[in-house]
Amino acid sequence: MSADEPVQDAAPGLDDLRQWRAEVAETSASQAQDVASGKSVAYAHRLGEWDPATIADRPEGAPPDSGGLPPDDATPPPGASLGEHIRDFFRLERDGAMVLARAEDRRGLLPETIFVLGVSLGASAIWSILSMVNSLTLGPPLANQTTSMNNSVTPDRPWLDLLYQLYNIIIPLVPVAIAFYLLSRVRRPDGAPFRVMGIKWANAPRDAALGVALAAAIGIPGLGLYVAARALGLELNVSPANLAAFWWTIPVYVLLAAMNGILEETVMIGYLFTRWTQIAWAPWRIIVTSALIRGCYHLYQGWGGLVGNAIMGVAFGWLYMRTKRVLPLIIAHTILDIVSFVGYALLHNIWSWL
Repeated sequence: MSADEPVQDAAPGLDDLRQWRAEVAETSASQAQDVASGKSVAYAHRLGEWDPATIADRPEGAPPDSGGLPPDDATPPPGASLGEHIRDFFRLERDGAMVLARAEDRRGLLPETIFVLGVSLGASAIWSILSMVNSLTLGPPLANQTTSMNNSVTPDRPWLDLLYQLYNIIIPLVPVAIAFYLLSRVRRPDGAPFRVMGIKWANAPRDAALGVALAAAIGIPGLGLYVAARALGLELNVSPANLAAFWWTIPVYVLLAAMNGILEETVMIGYLFTRWTQIAWAPWRIIVTSALIRGCYHLYQGWGGLVGNAIMGVAFGWLYMRTKRVLPLIIAHTILDIVSFVGYALLHNIWSWL
């Protein structure tokens, strides 16, 4: 090979790369001279028109001549109003995938929910209304009357009294089994009955934490409402724990509280919300109807029991519509009743206002 012959590149196209790098270096030197002399640095590059002096600092959408900064008198775009935030908070969308398409399939579900209520909490609501009528027509003011719960049946025979209490725990759970059976066999929604209510072992820790927080958020104002209703003469003196003192008394109170939580939240929320969504009821119609029924079967406690439990039903219903998980509601309800039953049993002789 002679000295005049060009050296062959080791890789094809290497000469083109060297030429491109030389052009880039020459262009950069020219730009540096323009910047030093105060000239514009805008130029046309092979990759498009861009300005290295401002492109890195200019926000997206800022005018090219702004130097990368918004003008001093620029005002941010207006955000959502308070009313819009409130509407978004209360806006609930119906689960369209759950609504049954055929009218003949939807037609039988409303009577089904009435029948389930008729053998469970609906019957309790009727009894509670009659009990309130009795209290109003009895003569003494409501504040001077007492309603008792969880009473001993045979305190002189503890073993038999325990059997009665276990009966009072197990039999009320039969409507829960009926509700689960119907959801699994009749017009079964996708994933019913457990998945449709969000009951998953994987969610148990998070559901437990939410249940504890919800119990605190509901229980503290609820106690205040009870005290206020008692002071206004709108509430009976509620005595929620009247079992004789045996070794099994506290465990039975805990089981009774768990029964109440499972029964009320599974039937009033998990089951009814599923069925009423299937028949195309609007979310707030479902929440308000369920909350009113909940308030009615607590009416035996007085007007405070009606209002307080109806508010609780609205809060629980809204949360369920947002999360589709019934377990936090069961946990919260159970905690509230445990505090009520066990707390009353331990403190009613100390705090006279209980």
